[in-house]
Amino acid sequence: MADATPAPLPDLATPGGLFDRLRAACRPSWESYVRHPFVRGLGDGTLPEASFRHYLVQDYLFLIHFARAYALAAYKADRLEDMRAASRSMAAILDLEMGLHVRYCAGWGLDEAAMAATPEATATLAYTRFVLERGMSGDLLDLHVALAPCIIGYAEIAAALMADPATVLDGNPYADWVRMYADPEYRAVAAASVALLDRLGAERGAEARFASLVRGFDAACRLEAGFWEMGWSLRD
Repeated sequence: MADATPAPLPDLATPGGLFDRLRAACRPSWESYVRHPFVRGLGDGTLPEASFRHYLVQDYLFLIHFARAYALAAYKADRLEDMRAASRSMAAILDLEMGLHVRYCAGWGLDEAAMAATPEATATLAYTRFVLERGMSGDLLDLHVALAPCIIGYAEIAAALMADPATVLDGNPYADWVRMYADPEYRAVAAASVALLDRLGAERGAEARFASLVRGFDAACRLEAGFWEMGWSLRD
């Protein structure tokens, strides 16, 4: 039985802001990511457990590179406040989020040492190295454009699932995952990412380089969809 469906949350995007425009320009890739069958399986509880466990292990490995991306963001920043923000984000991943992830995974019978020893899947390699490459070859805006689908997309996914009448929370083994990313604290993180992207776009000439930013954002969305597909393909 599904829990009572809450009213849809307001869109995180600022109309006309850079994130809003990038998402609109890449709508097919964005939709294939945020509405992937893996996501629907999380919402209604039908996702095979083997698919979810595989995702959890690869997400652990992904977080390591996500922390590296924020270290790169601190290096690429030219404002002290952006350096401090990147440093806080890296510390939050290394000192808090990874510990929470490990404890969550333990409930699924996954050991940290075993996860750390697992080879990175092709989808993990593709997305994490793409993000780092965009940061190394481009500037801070390119890096945050590549990171945005992950940070903001998870908040949109969770909000959509919470508002979907087809979502089942009572008895759903993935309900805690949905609630975690629907939590106001995580939504605030995603909103801050939107604001940062919009500000960097204004400061770093997004209008003149919009076509290049669209290519980066679209690629990141497709790689995120590939990350879901990695686990979804194991269902058979």
